Amino acid sequence: MNSGDTAWVLASSALVLLMTPGLAFFYGGMVRAKSVLNMLMMNFICLAIVGVLWMLYGYSLAFAPDAKLGLVGNLGNVGLKGTIDQLTGASGHQIPVLAFVMFQLMFAIITPALVSGAIADRAKFWAWGAFVVLWATIVYFPVAHWVFAFDVTDSAGNVVAAGGWIANKLKAYDFAGGTAVHINAGAAGLALALVLGKRRGWPKEPMRPHNVPFVLLGASLLWFGWFGFNAGSSLKADAVAANAFTTTMVATAAATLGWLVVEQIRDGKPTTVGAASGAVAGLVAITPACAFVNPVGGTIIGAVAGAACALAVSMKYRFGFDDSLDVVGVHLVGGTVGTVLTGVFATTTTGAAAQNGLFEGGGFDQLWRQVVAAVAVFAYSFVLAYIIGKLIDKTIGFRVSEEDEVTGVDTSEHAESGYELAAVGAGGAFRPQASGVSTGTVGA
Repeated sequence: MNSGDTAWVLASSALVLLMTPGLAFFYGGMVRAKSVLNMLMMNFICLAIVGVLWMLYGYSLAFAPDAKLGLVGNLGNVGLKGTIDQLTGASGHQIPVLAFVMFQLMFAIITPALVSGAIADRAKFWAWGAFVVLWATIVYFPVAHWVFAFDVTDSAGNVVAAGGWIANKLKAYDFAGGTAVHINAGAAGLALALVLGKRRGWPKEPMRPHNVPFVLLGASLLWFGWFGFNAGSSLKADAVAANAFTTTMVATAAATLGWLVVEQIRDGKPTTVGAASGAVAGLVAITPACAFVNPVGGTIIGAVAGAACALAVSMKYRFGFDDSLDVVGVHLVGGTVGTVLTGVFATTTTGAAAQNGLFEGGGFDQLWRQVVAAVAVFAYSFVLAYIIGKLIDKTIGFRVSEEDEVTGVDTSEHAESGYELAAVGAGGAFRPQASGVSTGTVGA
Protein backbone atom coordinates (compact mmCIF):
# COMPACT_ATOMS: atom_id res chain seq x y z
CA MET A 1 0.00 0.00 0.00
CA ASN A 2 1.19 3.51 -0.83
CA SER A 3 0.38 5.48 2.32
CA GLY A 4 0.83 8.88 0.63
CA ASP A 5 -1.64 8.09 -2.15
CA THR A 6 -4.05 6.59 0.37
CA ALA A 7 -3.94 9.71 2.53
CA TRP A 8 -4.58 11.92 -0.50
CA VAL A 9 -7.57 9.85 -1.66
CA LEU A 10 -9.11 9.80 1.82
CA ALA A 11 -8.59 13.55 2.19
CA SER A 12 -10.07 14.11 -1.27
CA SER A 13 -13.08 12.00 -0.31
CA ALA A 14 -13.72 14.30 2.64
CA LEU A 15 -13.35 17.35 0.39
CA VAL A 16 -15.90 15.97 -2.08
CA LEU A 17 -18.29 15.13 0.76
CA LEU A 18 -18.17 18.80 1.80
CA MET A 19 -19.38 19.77 -1.67
CA THR A 20 -22.90 18.46 -1.05
CA PRO A 21 -23.53 20.74 1.98
CA GLY A 22 -21.84 23.48 -0.06
CA LEU A 23 -24.29 22.85 -2.88
CA ALA A 24 -27.14 22.94 -0.38
CA PHE A 25 -26.15 26.45 0.72
CA PHE A 26 -25.58 27.54 -2.91
CA TYR A 27 -29.05 26.37 -3.89
CA GLY A 28 -30.63 27.27 -0.54
CA GLY A 29 -29.64 30.92 -0.85
CA MET A 30 -31.13 31.12 -4.34
CA VAL A 31 -34.65 30.03 -3.42
CA ARG A 32 -37.27 32.09 -1.62
CA ALA A 33 -37.30 32.14 2.19
CA LYS A 34 -40.30 29.83 2.36
CA SER A 35 -38.40 27.07 0.52
CA VAL A 36 -34.91 27.21 2.03
CA LEU A 37 -35.21 24.24 4.40
CA ASN A 38 -36.73 22.04 1.72
CA MET A 39 -33.86 22.87 -0.62
CA LEU A 40 -31.29 22.09 2.05
CA MET A 41 -33.05 18.81 2.85
CA MET A 42 -33.32 17.73 -0.80
CA ASN A 43 -29.55 17.90 -0.93
CA PHE A 44 -28.86 16.50 2.54
CA ILE A 45 -31.10 13.45 2.04
CA CYS A 46 -28.89 12.38 -0.88
CA LEU A 47 -26.11 11.73 1.63
CA ALA A 48 -28.34 9.25 3.44
CA ILE A 49 -30.09 7.56 0.51
CA VAL A 50 -27.15 7.17 -1.84
CA GLY A 51 -24.83 6.26 1.03
CA VAL A 52 -26.96 3.18 1.76
CA LEU A 53 -27.59 2.28 -1.89
CA TRP A 54 -23.86 2.48 -2.64
CA MET A 55 -23.07 -0.01 0.10
CA LEU A 56 -25.87 -2.39 -0.89
CA TYR A 57 -25.36 -2.57 -4.65
CA GLY A 58 -24.38 0.80 -6.16
CA TYR A 59 -20.63 0.29 -6.02
CA SER A 60 -21.03 -3.18 -7.52
CA LEU A 61 -23.13 -1.93 -10.46
CA ALA A 62 -20.64 0.87 -11.09
CA PHE A 63 -17.27 -0.79 -10.56
CA ALA A 64 -17.54 -4.57 -10.43
CA PRO A 65 -16.32 -6.32 -13.61
CA ASP A 66 -18.56 -5.69 -16.56
CA ALA A 67 -21.72 -7.77 -16.75
CA LYS A 68 -22.34 -7.21 -20.46
CA LEU A 69 -21.32 -4.92 -23.34
CA GLY A 70 -19.67 -2.35 -21.09
CA LEU A 71 -23.06 -1.21 -19.79
CA VAL A 72 -23.12 -2.17 -16.10
CA GLY A 73 -21.08 -4.01 -13.50
CA ASN A 74 -22.07 -7.38 -12.07
CA LEU A 75 -23.29 -8.06 -8.54
CA GLY A 76 -20.04 -9.52 -7.27
CA ASN A 77 -19.48 -6.69 -4.78
CA VAL A 78 -22.98 -6.51 -3.29
CA GLY A 79 -22.73 -5.33 0.30
CA LEU A 80 -19.13 -4.32 -0.52
CA LYS A 81 -18.21 -7.99 -0.54
CA GLY A 82 -14.54 -8.57 -1.32
CA THR A 83 -13.42 -4.99 -0.66
CA ILE A 84 -12.08 -5.15 2.91
CA ASP A 85 -8.29 -5.44 3.21
CA GLN A 86 -7.90 -5.41 -0.58
CA LEU A 87 -5.80 -3.08 -2.73
CA THR A 88 -7.01 -1.73 -6.04
CA GLY A 89 -3.79 -2.72 -7.81
CA ALA A 90 -5.26 -1.40 -11.07
CA SER A 91 -3.27 0.93 -13.32
CA GLY A 92 -0.45 1.13 -10.82
CA HIS A 93 -2.63 2.37 -7.95
CA GLN A 94 -1.85 0.83 -4.59
CA ILE A 95 -4.58 2.09 -2.28
CA PRO A 96 -7.19 0.19 -0.28
CA VAL A 97 -10.28 -0.64 -2.30
CA LEU A 98 -12.42 0.93 0.43
CA ALA A 99 -10.62 4.26 -0.04
CA PHE A 100 -11.65 4.18 -3.70
CA VAL A 101 -15.17 3.05 -2.72
CA MET A 102 -15.59 6.06 -0.45
CA PHE A 103 -14.10 8.49 -2.96
CA GLN A 104 -16.52 7.41 -5.67
CA LEU A 105 -19.44 7.39 -3.23
CA MET A 106 -19.10 11.15 -2.86
CA PHE A 107 -19.54 11.55 -6.63
CA ALA A 108 -22.63 9.35 -6.51
CA ILE A 109 -24.10 11.51 -3.72
CA ILE A 110 -23.64 14.93 -5.27
CA THR A 111 -24.90 14.00 -8.76
CA PRO A 112 -28.61 13.59 -7.86
CA ALA A 113 -28.26 16.52 -5.45
CA LEU A 114 -27.36 18.70 -8.45
CA VAL A 115 -30.67 17.74 -10.08
CA SER A 116 -32.71 19.12 -7.17
CA GLY A 117 -32.12 22.74 -8.18
CA ALA A 118 -34.23 22.31 -11.30
CA ILE A 119 -37.41 21.62 -9.32
CA ALA A 120 -37.01 23.95 -6.34
CA ASP A 121 -40.12 25.33 -4.62
CA ARG A 122 -42.60 22.70 -5.81
CA ALA A 123 -41.58 19.06 -5.19
CA LYS A 124 -42.84 16.66 -2.53
CA PHE A 125 -39.95 15.62 -0.33
CA TRP A 126 -40.54 11.86 -0.30
CA ALA A 127 -41.36 11.85 -4.00
CA TRP A 128 -37.92 13.39 -4.47
CA GLY A 129 -36.48 10.64 -2.27
CA ALA A 130 -38.11 8.01 -4.47
CA PHE A 131 -36.65 9.68 -7.55
CA VAL A 132 -33.16 9.63 -6.03
CA VAL A 133 -33.45 5.88 -5.35
CA LEU A 134 -34.67 5.04 -8.86
CA TRP A 135 -32.50 7.46 -10.81
CA ALA A 136 -29.31 6.57 -8.96
CA THR A 137 -30.01 2.87 -9.54
CA ILE A 138 -31.08 2.98 -13.18
CA VAL A 139 -29.09 5.94 -14.45
CA TYR A 140 -26.16 7.07 -12.31
CA PHE A 141 -24.66 3.70 -11.36
CA PRO A 142 -24.61 2.39 -14.96
CA VAL A 143 -23.30 5.70 -16.36
CA ALA A 144 -20.55 5.75 -13.72
CA HIS A 145 -19.60 2.30 -15.00
CA TRP A 146 -19.49 3.58 -18.59
CA VAL A 147 -17.21 6.47 -17.73
CA PHE A 148 -15.15 5.57 -14.66
CA ALA A 149 -14.71 1.76 -14.77
CA PHE A 150 -11.49 1.00 -16.66
CA ASP A 151 -10.42 -2.43 -17.83
CA VAL A 152 -8.08 -4.24 -15.45
CA THR A 153 -5.27 -6.07 -17.23
CA ASP A 154 -2.68 -8.62 -16.14
CA SER A 155 1.07 -8.35 -16.63
CA ALA A 156 0.72 -9.65 -20.19
CA GLY A 157 -1.83 -7.00 -21.12
CA ASN A 158 -4.85 -9.33 -21.11
CA VAL A 159 -8.12 -7.92 -19.79
CA VAL A 160 -9.06 -9.76 -16.61
CA ALA A 161 -11.92 -7.45 -15.56
CA ALA A 162 -13.79 -5.47 -18.21
CA GLY A 163 -15.00 -1.92 -17.62
CA GLY A 164 -17.39 0.53 -19.24
CA TRP A 165 -17.80 1.28 -22.93
CA ILE A 166 -17.10 5.04 -22.86
CA ALA A 167 -13.82 4.61 -20.98
CA ASN A 168 -12.53 1.54 -22.81
CA LYS A 169 -14.20 1.27 -26.21
CA LEU A 170 -15.04 4.84 -27.14
CA LYS A 171 -11.98 6.10 -25.21
CA ALA A 172 -13.49 9.51 -24.52
CA TYR A 173 -11.70 11.62 -21.91
CA ASP A 174 -13.57 12.44 -18.71
CA PHE A 175 -11.20 12.73 -15.80
CA ALA A 176 -13.63 13.60 -13.02
CA GLY A 177 -17.21 13.55 -14.32
CA GLY A 178 -18.12 16.09 -16.99
CA THR A 179 -20.40 13.47 -18.53
CA ALA A 180 -21.16 11.11 -15.63
CA VAL A 181 -21.91 13.92 -13.18
CA HIS A 182 -22.74 17.21 -14.89
CA ILE A 183 -24.29 16.32 -18.24
CA ASN A 184 -26.03 13.46 -16.47
CA ALA A 185 -27.49 15.74 -13.79
CA GLY A 186 -28.29 18.55 -16.24
CA ALA A 187 -30.25 16.23 -18.53
CA ALA A 188 -32.20 14.83 -15.57
CA GLY A 189 -32.89 18.35 -14.31
CA LEU A 190 -34.33 19.34 -17.67
CA ALA A 191 -36.54 16.23 -17.72
CA LEU A 192 -37.91 16.86 -14.23
CA ALA A 193 -38.54 20.56 -14.95
CA LEU A 194 -40.73 19.42 -17.83
CA VAL A 195 -42.49 16.77 -15.73
CA LEU A 196 -43.33 19.08 -12.82
CA GLY A 197 -44.08 22.15 -14.90
CA LYS A 198 -43.70 25.81 -14.03
CA ARG A 199 -43.86 27.31 -10.57
CA ARG A 200 -46.99 29.28 -9.81
CA GLY A 201 -46.41 32.81 -11.10
CA TRP A 202 -43.27 32.03 -13.11
CA PRO A 203 -41.92 33.91 -15.04
CA LYS A 204 -44.03 36.98 -14.32
CA GLU A 205 -43.44 37.13 -10.57
CA PRO A 206 -39.93 37.98 -9.35
CA MET A 207 -38.40 35.01 -7.55
CA ARG A 208 -35.15 36.52 -6.34
CA PRO A 209 -32.58 34.74 -4.15
CA HIS A 210 -33.55 35.29 -0.53
CA ASN A 211 -30.02 35.09 0.91
CA VAL A 212 -27.15 36.08 -1.35
CA PRO A 213 -24.45 35.47 1.31
CA PHE A 214 -25.60 31.82 1.40
CA VAL A 215 -25.07 31.64 -2.36
CA LEU A 216 -21.51 32.92 -2.16
CA LEU A 217 -20.75 30.73 0.86
CA GLY A 218 -21.99 27.68 -1.02
CA ALA A 219 -19.98 28.52 -4.12
CA SER A 220 -16.86 28.99 -2.00
CA LEU A 221 -17.33 25.59 -0.34
CA LEU A 222 -17.83 24.04 -3.76
CA TRP A 223 -14.64 25.64 -5.07
CA PHE A 224 -12.72 24.36 -2.04
CA GLY A 225 -14.13 20.84 -2.26
CA TRP A 226 -13.67 20.66 -6.02
CA PHE A 227 -9.90 20.34 -5.62
CA GLY A 228 -10.60 16.93 -4.11
CA PHE A 229 -13.13 16.21 -6.84
CA ASN A 230 -10.68 16.86 -9.67
CA ALA A 231 -7.15 16.40 -8.29
CA GLY A 232 -8.28 13.47 -6.17
CA SER A 233 -9.39 11.63 -9.32
CA SER A 234 -5.73 10.94 -10.06
CA LEU A 235 -5.89 8.50 -7.12
CA LYS A 236 -2.26 9.42 -6.57
CA ALA A 237 -0.39 12.32 -4.99
CA ASP A 238 1.49 12.94 -8.21
CA ALA A 239 2.15 15.38 -11.06
CA VAL A 240 -1.18 14.56 -12.71
CA ALA A 241 -3.00 15.56 -9.52
CA ALA A 242 -0.96 18.75 -9.33
CA ASN A 243 -1.88 19.68 -12.90
CA ALA A 244 -5.55 18.94 -12.25
CA PHE A 245 -5.40 21.11 -9.13
CA THR A 246 -3.83 23.97 -11.11
CA THR A 247 -6.21 23.85 -14.08
CA THR A 248 -9.17 23.69 -11.68
CA MET A 249 -8.01 26.92 -10.03
CA VAL A 250 -7.29 28.93 -13.17
CA ALA A 251 -10.37 27.74 -15.07
CA THR A 252 -12.66 28.72 -12.19
CA ALA A 253 -11.04 32.14 -11.91
CA ALA A 254 -11.40 32.72 -15.66
CA ALA A 255 -15.02 31.57 -15.66
CA THR A 256 -15.90 33.98 -12.86
CA LEU A 257 -14.50 36.84 -14.93
CA GLY A 258 -16.18 35.56 -18.09
CA TRP A 259 -19.61 35.52 -16.43
CA LEU A 260 -19.15 38.97 -14.90
CA VAL A 261 -18.05 40.50 -18.21
CA VAL A 262 -21.22 39.18 -19.86
CA GLU A 263 -23.32 40.63 -17.03
CA GLN A 264 -21.59 44.00 -17.30
CA ILE A 265 -22.14 44.21 -21.05
CA ARG A 266 -25.67 42.81 -21.00
CA ASP A 267 -27.08 44.23 -17.76
CA GLY A 268 -24.75 47.07 -16.85
CA LYS A 269 -23.84 45.63 -13.42
CA PRO A 270 -21.76 42.70 -12.16
CA THR A 271 -23.64 40.74 -9.47
CA THR A 272 -22.61 38.61 -6.52
CA VAL A 273 -24.88 35.78 -7.67
CA GLY A 274 -23.27 36.06 -11.09
CA ALA A 275 -19.77 35.73 -9.60
CA ALA A 276 -20.81 32.64 -7.63
CA SER A 277 -22.55 31.10 -10.64
CA GLY A 278 -19.59 31.84 -12.90
CA ALA A 279 -17.26 30.08 -10.50
CA VAL A 280 -19.48 27.00 -10.48
CA ALA A 281 -19.69 27.08 -14.29
CA GLY A 282 -15.90 27.04 -14.48
CA LEU A 283 -15.65 24.17 -12.00
CA VAL A 284 -18.15 22.20 -14.03
CA ALA A 285 -16.42 22.80 -17.35
CA ILE A 286 -12.90 21.96 -16.20
CA THR A 287 -14.00 18.71 -14.53
CA PRO A 288 -13.63 16.43 -17.58
CA ALA A 289 -10.54 18.26 -18.86
CA CYS A 290 -8.53 19.03 -15.73
CA ALA A 291 -5.81 16.37 -16.13
CA PHE A 292 -5.72 16.39 -19.93
CA VAL A 293 -5.10 20.10 -20.60
CA ASN A 294 -2.35 22.50 -19.54
CA PRO A 295 -3.04 25.67 -17.51
CA VAL A 296 -3.47 27.80 -20.65
CA GLY A 297 -6.01 25.37 -22.06
CA GLY A 298 -7.77 25.27 -18.70
CA THR A 299 -7.99 29.05 -18.59
CA ILE A 300 -9.54 29.17 -22.07
CA ILE A 301 -12.07 26.46 -21.19
CA GLY A 302 -13.04 28.37 -18.04
CA ALA A 303 -13.47 31.70 -19.80
CA VAL A 304 -15.58 30.16 -22.57
CA ALA A 305 -17.74 28.27 -20.09
CA GLY A 306 -18.31 31.32 -17.88
CA ALA A 307 -19.52 33.40 -20.82
CA ALA A 308 -21.51 30.56 -22.41
CA CYS A 309 -23.32 29.65 -19.19
CA ALA A 310 -24.10 33.30 -18.44
CA LEU A 311 -25.84 33.47 -21.81
CA ALA A 312 -27.39 29.99 -21.52
CA VAL A 313 -29.36 30.66 -18.31
CA SER A 314 -31.80 32.74 -20.34
CA MET A 315 -32.74 29.71 -22.46
CA LYS A 316 -35.47 28.74 -20.03
CA TYR A 317 -37.33 31.97 -20.73
CA ARG A 318 -37.04 31.52 -24.48
CA PHE A 319 -38.16 27.88 -24.46
CA GLY A 320 -40.58 28.10 -21.53
CA PHE A 321 -39.25 25.48 -19.09
CA ASP A 322 -38.90 26.45 -15.43
CA ASP A 323 -35.44 25.27 -14.41
CA SER A 324 -35.59 27.01 -11.03
CA LEU A 325 -31.86 27.33 -10.23
CA ASP A 326 -30.32 26.99 -13.70
CA VAL A 327 -29.17 23.38 -13.54
CA VAL A 328 -29.50 23.21 -17.33
CA GLY A 329 -27.75 26.52 -17.99
CA VAL A 330 -24.80 25.77 -15.70
CA HIS A 331 -24.37 22.00 -15.41
CA LEU A 332 -25.68 20.73 -18.74
CA VAL A 333 -24.18 23.55 -20.79
CA GLY A 334 -21.00 23.82 -18.70
CA GLY A 335 -20.48 20.06 -18.72
CA THR A 336 -20.99 19.91 -22.48
CA VAL A 337 -18.61 22.82 -23.11
CA GLY A 338 -15.93 21.20 -20.98
CA THR A 339 -16.40 17.73 -22.44
CA VAL A 340 -16.22 18.93 -26.04
CA LEU A 341 -13.32 21.35 -25.47
CA THR A 342 -11.33 18.54 -23.88
CA GLY A 343 -11.12 17.16 -27.40
CA VAL A 344 -9.79 20.52 -28.55
CA PHE A 345 -7.15 21.33 -25.91
CA ALA A 346 -6.00 17.89 -24.67
CA THR A 347 -2.22 17.51 -24.72
CA THR A 348 -0.01 14.52 -24.08
CA THR A 349 2.48 16.74 -22.24
CA THR A 350 0.35 16.49 -19.08
CA GLY A 351 1.07 12.78 -18.76
CA ALA A 352 -2.62 11.82 -18.65
CA ALA A 353 -3.77 12.14 -22.28
CA ALA A 354 -2.94 9.37 -24.74
CA GLN A 355 -3.38 11.64 -27.76
CA ASN A 356 -3.54 15.34 -28.53
CA GLY A 357 -6.67 17.31 -29.15
CA LEU A 358 -7.52 19.39 -32.22
CA PHE A 359 -5.52 22.51 -31.30
CA GLU A 360 -2.53 20.41 -30.25
CA GLY A 361 -2.20 18.74 -33.64
CA GLY A 362 -4.25 15.63 -32.97
CA GLY A 363 -6.97 16.32 -35.51
CA PHE A 364 -10.63 15.50 -34.91
CA ASP A 365 -10.14 11.97 -33.57
CA GLN A 366 -10.51 12.81 -29.90
CA LEU A 367 -13.07 15.53 -30.54
CA TRP A 368 -15.67 13.23 -32.10
CA ARG A 369 -15.26 10.80 -29.22
CA GLN A 370 -16.03 13.59 -26.76
CA VAL A 371 -19.15 14.58 -28.69
CA VAL A 372 -20.44 11.00 -28.81
CA ALA A 373 -19.93 10.57 -25.06
CA ALA A 374 -21.79 13.82 -24.30
CA VAL A 375 -24.74 12.97 -26.56
CA ALA A 376 -25.03 9.40 -25.28
CA VAL A 377 -25.11 10.37 -21.61
CA PHE A 378 -27.55 13.22 -22.26
CA ALA A 379 -29.98 11.01 -24.17
CA TYR A 380 -29.87 8.16 -21.67
CA SER A 381 -30.31 10.37 -18.63
CA PHE A 382 -33.00 12.61 -20.11
CA VAL A 383 -35.22 9.80 -21.35
CA LEU A 384 -35.01 7.69 -18.20
CA ALA A 385 -35.33 10.66 -15.83
CA TYR A 386 -38.46 11.74 -17.70
CA ILE A 387 -39.96 8.25 -17.46
CA ILE A 388 -39.08 7.92 -13.75
CA GLY A 389 -40.47 11.38 -13.03
CA LYS A 390 -43.73 10.62 -14.85
CA LEU A 391 -44.07 7.28 -13.05
CA ILE A 392 -43.70 8.94 -9.65
CA ASP A 393 -46.05 11.77 -10.63
CA LYS A 394 -48.77 9.35 -11.77
CA THR A 395 -48.53 7.16 -8.67
CA ILE A 396 -47.69 9.04 -5.47
CA GLY A 397 -47.60 12.52 -7.03
CA PHE A 398 -44.43 14.54 -7.48
CA ARG A 399 -45.65 18.12 -7.11
CA VAL A 400 -47.16 19.75 -4.04
CA SER A 401 -50.63 21.28 -4.23
CA GLU A 402 -51.07 24.87 -5.33
CA GLU A 403 -52.05 25.84 -1.79
CA ASP A 404 -48.90 24.24 -0.35
CA GLU A 405 -46.76 25.92 -2.99
CA VAL A 406 -48.19 29.32 -2.08
CA THR A 407 -47.76 28.68 1.65
CA GLY A 408 -44.27 27.30 1.11
CA VAL A 409 -42.82 23.82 0.92
CA ASP A 410 -40.93 24.34 4.18
CA THR A 411 -44.22 24.44 6.05
CA SER A 412 -46.13 21.89 4.00
CA GLU A 413 -43.37 19.29 3.72
CA HIS A 414 -41.39 19.76 6.93
CA ALA A 415 -43.61 21.72 9.35
CA GLU A 416 -40.70 24.11 9.88
CA SER A 417 -39.61 27.59 8.91
CA GLY A 418 -36.09 28.67 8.12
CA TYR A 419 -36.51 32.05 9.82
CA GLU A 420 -38.58 33.06 12.85
CA LEU A 421 -38.94 36.65 11.68
CA ALA A 422 -41.88 37.61 13.86
CA ALA A 423 -39.93 37.20 17.09
CA VAL A 424 -37.00 39.37 16.06
CA GLY A 425 -39.12 41.83 14.16
CA ALA A 426 -41.41 42.64 17.06
CA GLY A 427 -38.85 44.79 18.83
CA GLY A 428 -37.64 46.44 15.68
CA ALA A 429 -34.21 44.81 15.93
CA PHE A 430 -34.40 42.85 12.71
CA ARG A 431 -33.23 44.82 9.67
CA PRO A 432 -33.20 42.69 6.49
CA GLN A 433 -31.27 45.34 4.55
CA ALA A 434 -28.30 45.01 6.88
CA SER A 435 -28.42 41.22 7.09
CA GLY A 436 -28.09 40.36 3.42
CA VAL A 437 -31.58 38.82 3.31
CA SER A 438 -33.68 40.03 0.39
CA THR A 439 -36.59 42.12 1.65
CA GLY A 440 -38.63 41.28 -1.39
CA THR A 441 -38.85 37.58 -0.68
CA VAL A 442 -38.79 37.00 3.08
CA GLY A 443 -42.02 35.28 3.96
CA ALA A 444 -43.28 35.59 0.37
